[in-house]
Amino acid sequence: MKKGLYLLSAAILAFVFTSCSKPMGALDPSYFNTTPNPLEAVGGKVNATVTGKFPEKYFDKKTVVEVTPVLKTASGQEFKSTPALFQGEKIQGNNQSVAYKAGGTFSINAAFDYVPEMAKSELFLEFKATRGNKTYTIPSVKVADGVIATSTLAAVDGDNLDAPIVNDKFQRIIKEKHDANIMFLIQQANIRKGELKKEELVSLVQKIQAAKENESMKVAGFDLNSYASPDGGVKLNTKLSEQREKNTNTYIKKELKKLKTSLDVNANFTAQDWEGFQQLLSSSNIQDKEVILRVLSMYSDPEQREHEIRNLSAAFKNIAQDILPQLRRSKLQLTLDLIGKSDEQIAKLAQENSKSLNVEELLYAATLTNNASTKAGIYEKVVDQFPGDIRGYNNLGTIKFNQGNYAEASRLFAKALAIDSKSPEANYNAGIAALAQGDVAKSQQYFGNAGNIGGNTLNQALGIIYLQQGDFAKAKSAFGNAATNNAALSQILTKDYSAARSTLNSVKNPNGETAYLQAIVGARTNDRQLVYDGMRKAVASNKKWATKATTDAEFAKYLTDSDFQNIIK
Repeated sequence: MKKGLYLLSAAILAFVFTSCSKPMGALDPSYFNTTPNPLEAVGGKVNATVTGKFPEKYFDKKTVVEVTPVLKTASGQEFKSTPALFQGEKIQGNNQSVAYKAGGTFSINAAFDYVPEMAKSELFLEFKATRGNKTYTIPSVKVADGVIATSTLAAVDGDNLDAPIVNDKFQRIIKEKHDANIMFLIQQANIRKGELKKEELVSLVQKIQAAKENESMKVAGFDLNSYASPDGGVKLNTKLSEQREKNTNTYIKKELKKLKTSLDVNANFTAQDWEGFQQLLSSSNIQDKEVILRVLSMYSDPEQREHEIRNLSAAFKNIAQDILPQLRRSKLQLTLDLIGKSDEQIAKLAQENSKSLNVEELLYAATLTNNASTKAGIYEKVVDQFPGDIRGYNNLGTIKFNQGNYAEASRLFAKALAIDSKSPEANYNAGIAALAQGDVAKSQQYFGNAGNIGGNTLNQALGIIYLQQGDFAKAKSAFGNAATNNAALSQILTKDYSAARSTLNSVKNPNGETAYLQAIVGARTNDRQLVYDGMRKAVASNKKWATKATTDAEFAKYLTDSDFQNIIK
């Protein structure tokens, strides 16, 4: 009987104590601090650290509390981070223990993959308490405002990146040289009839005649250089070479008179052609030629040179037979300018009869227009008429890239690389097209093969990758002194607002994004007028910037400003 009463009393007491345990109540927001606040998207992630405390005589000794950071968007979406667990001092477990009397502090890391909807959002901590078999919720607490997503403004497009073409090699004027030699006997200056009948001399005269009759040809120069071989002494050879020059010049003038034309002849003579001698000897099979060449290098006096060479009697015999006769000459060189089609002719033929143009002319035709559609049409003809030329595919791809058709641009760049896998331009362009489609790994692979791309081109693309990865300082360094929106963005994100303001003022072709970034600089530097001016220009260029501003945490304090509201309404 007594035992039964004892058990009944114990059960009643246990029920009473259990029933009297009060649920843990709401926590004051002042107990919490979040860094950063507002939150910020960096490298496609939203990371934050929330520090907080459980006050004295708050945390039930037998309760486990699960704390979950939850990002709630204005559209009703919720994104949950990894929860943290805390336990009362009488709980046996591995979680952080919180004393009832003293309370305790804690730190929670919140991490989310950024999506655009997070721009207008709030970060809450949600609490779930469990005591024995009973689970209940503690009111959630707002700990931070929505996400600054300025880093996501990094743009991969034709306004921020130049997709380089592979240039044409068109030359309107091509220089063409024609040579002829009149040979002389030893110690003779008269021109033999047989020399005048040589094909090379007859052809040269015919070229002069053709230039006279053809508007697309023009004589650009006529050079006459007469020589004597090094044997025979300087005095004799000076007189001899001078006479050869005079006789040859007289012949030229007679021929020009027959053609009823005139030319300025640049006539010169060289007494002893040691330079020609050296060249012919070097390429010959004459025995001891290395010894003779050393003699030439040892002595600068022509008389001494001749004396030393004659001492090599066996070699000199071969020299006199094989080398010296070739040096007794007058060398004639006619330079012609071959004049190509005019810009007007090329532009017209590109549209009406492209097959009459060679590949260089057709590629050049594309540079004569600023109309993207016309350029694309010309490059399509290059692809059709010259399918083995990388430039048609690459250059057409740049048009597609600038138009935002990244998939088609990628296809064309792949075609170009199939022709020349080492092309710096095609590799770079394939890289920025991949980057525009979000494939960073593939873009980096292409960039690795584009090392010879000129100037600061590659750094502009790498700067965008660094922005996307959240390495803002590295991005700023990569952009250098470039005056682009992306360069200014890197300066904003590294808090170099003075540089950002200067860069944005220097952008060559400012657009809506340029103005929007100026408004952000104004917001961050408390320059209200710059906010208004920048946003006004941005909205005038495209209404999308007004929509963006309504959810952009950069302008949170301006959303209740009537002037700002009038700009974005």
